[in-house]
Amino acid sequence: MVLIEELHPPHTLPVKAMCFRTRVTARTLDNVDLASPDEVATFVIDKRRNEHLSGRWLLAQALDEWGLDASLLEVHRTEHRAPLLAYLPGVWRNTPLPSISIGHSDGWAYVAVIEPGWSIGIDVESAKRGFASNAFDMMAKGEELERLKANPERAIRLWTSKESVQKAMQLGMHLNPREIVIPIEDFICDISIGNSKIQLQNWIFEGAQCALAWRHGCASLRTAEDALLEATRAAMSEQEWSIGCKTTRDGS
Repeated sequence: MVLIEELHPPHTLPVKAMCFRTRVTARTLDNVDLASPDEVATFVIDKRRNEHLSGRWLLAQALDEWGLDASLLEVHRTEHRAPLLAYLPGVWRNTPLPSISIGHSDGWAYVAVIEPGWSIGIDVESAKRGFASNAFDMMAKGEELERLKANPERAIRLWTSKESVQKAMQLGMHLNPREIVIPIEDFICDISIGNSKIQLQNWIFEGAQCALAWRHGCASLRTAEDALLEATRAAMSEQEWSIGCKTTRDGS
């Protein structure tokens, strides 16, 4: 029996969101609806393949809990490798879909789902994982770096926080972690990046350091069906529609 656990942040989010985890196990592509054969074929290491397939399998279970049929969906990636849900070609639905985040750590796969119009990022590491002090300047600078050097035990919490923010911004490592400044003392905080306001929570769950970040706004995916629908609407709007009615009455 495959165990799926739901994770609960210390404070309820102001929008609908769900987080789950499951153990990474060996899986076959045939049993994972949301896995792309082309993407799976790029993994030459079994560990990475199993992590990917377990994450996609868990995503399907999470979407079922959300009330969606995963067999009608597929996962696309943005230019920055952020995962996005889309309907399969031919389904012809345009109902907004939730945003997602997927992660793997220490033999577990993690998935977070949030309502449409928002984006979310989850990152988890073993709370016992250590960071060499000479790597601190890779994640922080200035006053934040000095605070980190003075509190090295908080490095793993700071790192998972920054990675969750990178995911919530849907930029990954294209957003330099040194440019993300997070109050190192706070488990719950709001931060700003550009015009985006990101909310962040940290907590410990069974020895795992968890970080969840979310923000209003998300990347969009333009499909071939979207383009066809827009072209159809444009053609219809340019068409001259007229209704003529000619009636005659006896004796008129």
